[in-house]
Amino acid sequence: MRLTLILLTIFLLGGCQSTFFAAVNARQPSKGVVAHRDNVYDATHGLALDVYAPAQANHAPVVVFFYGGSWKNGKRQWYRWVGQALASQGIVAVIADYRLWPAVRMDGFLHDGAEAVRWARDHAAHFGGDPAHLFVMGHSAGGHIAAMLATDKQWLAGVGMKPGDLSGWIGVAGAYDFLPLDDPDFIDMFGKTPEQQARSQPINFVDGDEPPALLLQGEADSIVFPSEAISMEGRYRQQGESVELKLYPKLGHEGLLFALGPLHGRAPALDDVVSFVREKSTPAQ
Repeated sequence: MRLTLILLTIFLLGGCQSTFFAAVNARQPSKGVVAHRDNVYDATHGLALDVYAPAQANHAPVVVFFYGGSWKNGKRQWYRWVGQALASQGIVAVIADYRLWPAVRMDGFLHDGAEAVRWARDHAAHFGGDPAHLFVMGHSAGGHIAAMLATDKQWLAGVGMKPGDLSGWIGVAGAYDFLPLDDPDFIDMFGKTPEQQARSQPINFVDGDEPPALLLQGEADSIVFPSEAISMEGRYRQQGESVELKLYPKLGHEGLLFALGPLHGRAPALDDVVSFVREKSTPAQ
């Protein structure tokens, strides 16, 4: 644990991300997990995803995970540990790459997210997963992607699906309600006008027919403020929809992410995710 905390400090101070994540991956147990790497889901854009499945998976729930990185950086290989952590709990985990800014803007990475979800649905059974129990999940910018796919119908409609095809979605310090924009990069990603920027906000699309949501948030997060998760929970409740908000004291933005794996002792984030997935995958009596 001490080594992991040291590595986390190096990461937060700007150390080499590839080296850092290699160390995190090395510390995540992989026993009982089968990895299926480099599955191409969009040959045109050179996009692939990795699948981590329980060794004896049979009709297991499926979670498609999108990493964060301000929509600017990230690699699926860095998040092998997330896939292994989920798969060790009986979940088929899909870790997907997507195109990043400045190569694309919002429509590009949401298009890619939808394509990854479609691929996961179509291929779930091959890995022992159940496409009827399909979830999207993401951290930070990836949480924004997961939330948009679950709330704004146009993105999944583009691949012949709808938010109702999802059993639920999980946001880990996700960005749901982050206007106004003042960073030039984000203005370029999401648009200059109020109308353009409004279409980037997941909270604006919650209208009463979304899948259940689990919102995980560190109370000490200074990158994506807790107010965003609180606002999203409030909008869900206004619409009478199923939502759970888990606030973790003293956890910041990256600390919450790593509580899913090497820092699991700091908060029950992984337990909360697994409980939510299992509950929403259980047929109604």
